[in-house]
Amino acid sequence: MVLTGADPGFSAGGDLEMMKAAVGRLRDPADEAGTTDIWRWIRYEFGGIVRLIARTDKAFIAAVNGAAAGVGLAFALTCDLVLASERARLVPAFGRLGLLPEVGTSWALTRRLGYQGAFAFYAGGRHLDAGEAQALGLVHEVHPHDELLAAANAWCDRIAALPPHALAMTKPLLRACADASWDAALTLEEFAEPSCFTTRAFADAVEGLRSGQS
Repeated sequence: MVLTGADPGFSAGGDLEMMKAAVGRLRDPADEAGTTDIWRWIRYEFGGIVRLIARTDKAFIAAVNGAAAGVGLAFALTCDLVLASERARLVPAFGRLGLLPEVGTSWALTRRLGYQGAFAFYAGGRHLDAGEAQALGLVHEVHPHDELLAAANAWCDRIAALPPHALAMTKPLLRACADASWDAALTLEEFAEPSCFTTRAFADAVEGLRSGQS
């Protein structure tokens, strides 16, 4: 799955008109839902999207073709791969609006940048161009703007060429190991690997290698 935006931007982030309406409702004494209504919206709308990206067995590739701000940045960082065009900008808009890193952004930033790097990205509010984002590990590849989707599709072809079970088992394994100890990660691998030995794809690959070496 390739997630991208309509030029000239990847995502402008949250809808400011919706935010204004939410503030108005919170000031209305007749509104009984209070902040729980916003909680539901964030959890089931924004949160629903990132949970889908993270938990589906399909690979998600973010093709960041321009500015990625706020929740759009969260969507990109949740993807399995992040490719960027030379025009891409990562925009930490949260602090300027008086908001927190949202929808998994704090998790992604601290694991890639460390605490101080994540804090500087949030508090500084400086936009990162594609090259800076790649140097920090927030972006995997940078491509000329007109070649971005072709590069994303090439990754799709590579991934599609894998045996079907390989991606479906490896994606949740790697995501789980991000929070696991070394020993727990080793145990997860030990339980998962034997299943791969039973697949026709593995048997055919081994036989092909043996035939090529003989």
